[in-house]
Amino acid sequence: MGADDKVKNAAEKAKGEAKEALGKLTDDERKEAAGKADQSKSDVKQAGEKVKDAFKR
Repeated sequence: MGADDKVKNAAEKAKGEAKEALGKLTDDERKEAAGKADQSKSDVKQAGEKVKDAFKR
């Protein structure tokens, strides 16, 4: 996993966490769900990168 990918995935996860928290604060279920989706997308990308790294060895 490249350093750039790690940074991008971490930023996307943090953005999702912030969006989810904002949604909870404002009772905006759509924003909260979007934040959770951003986090899930980031987790999937990280898992994919780990699989690629495992096959490179």
